[in-house]
Amino acid sequence: MTALTSALTARFADRIYINRPLAPLTTFKVGGPADLLFDAHSSAEILEALTLARAAGVSVTMLGGGSNVLVGDRGIRGLVIRPRAGAISAVGDRLVRVDAAITINGLVRWTINRGAGGLEAWAGTPGTVGGAIYGNAHWQRVNIGDLVDCVRLAKPDGTELQVPADRMEFDYDKSRLKRTGEVVLWVAFRVTPGRDPAALRLVARASLAFRKRTQPLESPTAGCIFMNPDPAIDRVPNGMPASAGALIDRAGQKGTSIGGAHVSRTHANFFINDGCATAADIRALIERCRHAVQSQYGVTLREEIVYLGEF
Repeated sequence: MTALTSALTARFADRIYINRPLAPLTTFKVGGPADLLFDAHSSAEILEALTLARAAGVSVTMLGGGSNVLVGDRGIRGLVIRPRAGAISAVGDRLVRVDAAITINGLVRWTINRGAGGLEAWAGTPGTVGGAIYGNAHWQRVNIGDLVDCVRLAKPDGTELQVPADRMEFDYDKSRLKRTGEVVLWVAFRVTPGRDPAALRLVARASLAFRKRTQPLESPTAGCIFMNPDPAIDRVPNGMPASAGALIDRAGQKGTSIGGAHVSRTHANFFINDGCATAADIRALIERCRHAVQSQYGVTLREEIVYLGEF
């Protein structure tokens, strides 16, 4: 670890942090420190950091916008890479190439301003493009992978490869990245040119308004905690929606709390940090809700949230 710290500090002194608290960098506002944090400003820097970490035998964790993750109270060992800069560019008139560090909201604004349709309904989605690809983010029955043409990836050893969408193993809340440990460098999205920006903005505003009505966006939360049940493998009781939030609600868990964490009264698949929660509080609440749904309805909820570090 000392050799890696020295090598990265020599190259990126002002963007290397030792024992950096991660709670402020997540939307849940909980979690311990990273042994070593690197704010990367380009794909080349990510590749260099991966190569150096592999040579030093140090584990690497990627952290995007900090949504959809729960960092353990003991923090993350090894190197945490946080992509923090990037660009968006048109590739012809039907593809948009966007670096992993760009936020989904930034991408939506860029496409709307240029009359490129297809992504406007994703307004209000938290996190970065890289994180959205990792978990194949979904919105109203559409997966973001459905909009992808190809993805530029880095293997854990720092070598690059370009993968078409049909080889990304996209499924509900899934991509090949969860299996391979590969890292997103950039993504090419398909878009429809020649759309009226004003009409696209109306769609974006309607999407954002719906989120504000149905999700506790004003509170420290990480997004949905659990995946919705899969009708192919989960037997949801007749008359009940195949919805994790509905199951948690009907199991009597909406509004319940452990320590400084509670289940949102706006949407039961969102958990809230009241300001003094620990990661242990939140994880215990996750297990309580899982147990309640399992014992009452026989459905085992699976996490959408990603656990990082040591608990």
